[in-house]
Amino acid sequence: MGRTILAAVALLSVTALTGSATASPEEAGGRFDRPQQDFAPAWTVLRDGTPEEVGLDPAPIDAALEQVAAWVERTPDLEHPMYAGAVSLLVHDGVVVRREAVGDEVRYTDREGTELPVEQREPVRTDTIFDVASVSKLFTSIAALQLVDDGELDLDAPVAQYLPEFGVNGKQDITVEQLLTHTSGLQAQAQLWELPPEQRIPWIMQLTPEHAPGTHYTYSDPNMITLGLVVERLAGEPLDRVVAERITGPLGMRDTGYNPPADELHRIAATEFQVDPPRGMVRGQVHDENAWSLGGVAGQAGVFSTADDLATLGQALLNGGTYAGNRILSEDSVRRMLTDYNDAFPGHAHGLGFELDQRWYMAGLSAPHTAGHTGFTGTSLVIDPLSRSVAVLLTNRVHPSREWGSNNRARQALAQGLAQALAVRPEFGSQSWYTDRAGTLTTDPLGPVAGPVQVSFSAFVDTQRDSDGTDPLLLESSVDGGDWRPVPVSAEGPGAPEDDQQELAGAGHRSWWEVSGSVEAEPGQRVQLRWRYAPDEQYAGRGVNVDGILAADRDATLLDGELQADRLHAEGWTQTDR
Repeated sequence: MGRTILAAVALLSVTALTGSATASPEEAGGRFDRPQQDFAPAWTVLRDGTPEEVGLDPAPIDAALEQVAAWVERTPDLEHPMYAGAVSLLVHDGVVVRREAVGDEVRYTDREGTELPVEQREPVRTDTIFDVASVSKLFTSIAALQLVDDGELDLDAPVAQYLPEFGVNGKQDITVEQLLTHTSGLQAQAQLWELPPEQRIPWIMQLTPEHAPGTHYTYSDPNMITLGLVVERLAGEPLDRVVAERITGPLGMRDTGYNPPADELHRIAATEFQVDPPRGMVRGQVHDENAWSLGGVAGQAGVFSTADDLATLGQALLNGGTYAGNRILSEDSVRRMLTDYNDAFPGHAHGLGFELDQRWYMAGLSAPHTAGHTGFTGTSLVIDPLSRSVAVLLTNRVHPSREWGSNNRARQALAQGLAQALAVRPEFGSQSWYTDRAGTLTTDPLGPVAGPVQVSFSAFVDTQRDSDGTDPLLLESSVDGGDWRPVPVSAEGPGAPEDDQQELAGAGHRSWWEVSGSVEAEPGQRVQLRWRYAPDEQYAGRGVNVDGILAADRDATLLDGELQADRLHAEGWTQTDR
């Protein structure tokens, strides 16, 4: 498998990150339908600015941040606040366009949620330090790929080549690559804190895989614990020191590391009130029980960080592995992190360390090379190379209890706000029709016609990908006021369906399609057309745009949407220049 992926990486180096984009940075800035080629300039460093400065519409961003802020309190559909506090940070083209803090670092005194008096709560600041939980896996992965760059680690080699004690009980063929892509067959979880300290690492080494290596995807903490041990063995020093010396230090990430010092406690967001193990209100120590049992430093968890520091990491990867003159990874290794190694496991796209194309938290920013990771404490990082954007959301959603629920909606809202702030410029004229919600765009009755009606239009489609066909854009027709029936259409353009379809759906291609179809009608009949979009409420994409609508029979043009917009009637659609 490794050789196949290397071939894909070689192809990626030729076609850059998208294989189709041709716009210059100046031409593409702030545009969702002009994906960027290759990496950002190596000299790009983060600076503060405004959405307007980089061609973004501030309204969707502001709406998303208002929603993130609202969830620090109870809402009609939430029994508890989604999280006590949150920091949101959005980057586009090297510019930090929003940085906002809401809520509290510490709000509760016990697991039941007894609230501190308002004057005793500690508010979140933009530089609050959060336990990033499984986002830590990215640091372990980068450290491993640095060893690959140095020629000390072979992705295709058995892990047992570096950790001989690992090569027992059916693990002798598990490769380093399979640890990074969660295809080793190892189980998902471990409960190391229940074991005596001297037995915890030996227990990992003695695991028996649940599946043959390479046959299943299972997101597994033991994978990354093991990878962290590989890094330590080859580097000859503890993982926290490797990360400090080779990643956070060179990148200037001053607030990122393991086991934060006691004098920074006032800046750290509290996590859970734990009863098993009996730790009380956890603050300043890693929340993950396995990492805690290993001294706070482990391959799967343990890192504390700020939104600005994670944005710096994201920009370094957008730059191809370098930031402010300091290179932490080769461009080839960054491409490996952005290339899907798990095409055999649909829905589980994974580069070396990064999750890829996960709409459930990347929302409209998701695409084949969009990379990210989430953390159990309520954190997420999304890096979109096609738009050169970064979205960071840090929350303490497990404060005071993990049982209070998920913050996935906040992750989606923030990424979606940034996606919708990026422009999709009209293909024709000054405006196109746009919707991201259920609705119809319907023509006047056309005709009487001279026979079959040919329909053409341009469509920008970024919808949820579903095997059951939900979230499609449909072209439908009604003849002489009869029932609405789907019109089979063909589409041309990157990512377009290869065969005639009754619906249009797709995501991540970020290009306009040229669409055409035909409506059977007899001379003298009248034909009405409508475009119908019906997304569900979960994991929606950026939405759909329709432009350049033309309808004609053999004798004449029946409708020119650019000249006769008043003959189109919208419910849930709007005309937009973005």
